[in-house]
Amino acid sequence: MKNKLTLLTLLFAAFAVFSIAEANDELTVEQIVEKANHAAYYLGDDGKSTVEMTITDKQGRERNRRFNILRMNAGGGDGDQKYFVYFQAPSDVRKMVYLVHKNAELDQDDDRWMYLPSLDLVKRIAASDKRTSFVGSDYLYEDVSGRSLEADKHELTKTTEDGYVVKNTPKKPDMVEFSYYNTIIDKKTFLPVKMEFYDKSGELYRTIEALKVEMIKSKKDDKEVEYPTSTESLVKDLKSGSTTRMKFSNVEYNIGLKESIFTERYLRRPPREAMR
Repeated sequence: MKNKLTLLTLLFAAFAVFSIAEANDELTVEQIVEKANHAAYYLGDDGKSTVEMTITDKQGRERNRRFNILRMNAGGGDGDQKYFVYFQAPSDVRKMVYLVHKNAELDQDDDRWMYLPSLDLVKRIAASDKRTSFVGSDYLYEDVSGRSLEADKHELTKTTEDGYVVKNTPKKPDMVEFSYYNTIIDKKTFLPVKMEFYDKSGELYRTIEALKVEMIKSKKDDKEVEYPTSTESLVKDLKSGSTTRMKFSNVEYNIGLKESIFTERYLRRPPREAMR
């Protein structure tokens, strides 16, 4: 009897997987990129993680950063968000804070602030800086908070057994340094597992890759849920030869963060959720 149940379970599971895959194959490219954007940036109502960042230059010299990220979805749906990044180490950046109010509307820039403890100075970051280096790494400010789906034209160029390949071409090419980028999206989780950026001459010059994905347990409306989460990623600058690796730990979702945390008053006095 047990064998029959096991076989029945396997057959049902196989049918379910086939049905999901079949349903996924009917998705439009707009639905695919919306699901990928949700999986990458909007899981849970809010979230927290600790990040170990290692920046390695062409000569193999390393610099390290450790910081906590708090994130809250604002207004419901996959729209506006708020980010609070608190740096713990090394000593030259300790207590530095990066605050972002992400505005989902294409014609509305994000609001960004940086608190520099050595100068006791709050600095407003210009919107034009969003495609510049994030704290000296190979990540860009826009990588941290995400790029608007409306900023690019999306084209499904390939479907494999495991994923989708979407080509993204900027609608305003003069506003960015790339001509297009490809996103490889996992079919089961819809997480973007690799991004490939091509310069104006069509040469691949930058990649972002998810090296490790874990299922993070949480509760949502008193129900057990699991969120597929990229817990290790790597950026490569193929022109300079530098790389940046980020490892995420202590990942939590739906922790009930207060919106008041994401305000200028907390830049100089970070909340305990950011420091632990």
